[in-house]
Amino acid sequence: MIIAGVTGGIGSGKSTFCKEWERLGAKVVYADDLAKDLMATDESIKRQLRTAFGDETYNRDGSLNKPHLIREAFEKNRVGELNAIVHPAMRRAFTEICRDAEFEGVDLIVKEAAVLLNEGRPEGLDLVVIVTAPEELRIKRVMERDQVSAKDVEARLAKQPDFSKLTHLADYIVVNNSTQADLKKEALELFDTILKRS
Repeated sequence: MIIAGVTGGIGSGKSTFCKEWERLGAKVVYADDLAKDLMATDESIKRQLRTAFGDETYNRDGSLNKPHLIREAFEKNRVGELNAIVHPAMRRAFTEICRDAEFEGVDLIVKEAAVLLNEGRPEGLDLVVIVTAPEELRIKRVMERDQVSAKDVEARLAKQPDFSKLTHLADYIVVNNSTQADLKKEALELFDTILKRS
């Protein structure tokens, strides 16, 4: 089984790319979804988050109080604390998911994460793909998708890694500067290349 990491900035097309690999038979683990699931269900994480960010981190019904956590972690520059609680659990969960996938006979499992390369290339990945696109095109796509202003998108881009400085950590760079159909075609070709290589 091949374990791949896929990353890219907002509007790059990494989600479309991953969905295409999913359609082709890969198992894709979306880091944001995994983190949300763990913060909602893992009792140890819930205890640690309450201790670090206050009891208001969870609503009375036990659900995550996202506005509070965003204020505490992102607006007060405490993202490192949040990551220190959630990331080790995510690594453990992903390892378990990989074990199950191998048992099920999955050929390719993918970890999709915007911050995949923030601390260098993670251990345990057989290959890394960066999906990228020109900034003006990314801004245009996100404006259309989310119905927001260019200024809003630029603010979000400013908080993301500069992927042009991370290309040395990747095995494949997918430049998504054309249509969605072209991106899907490139995803298919790379999928075939990777599985033939193994």
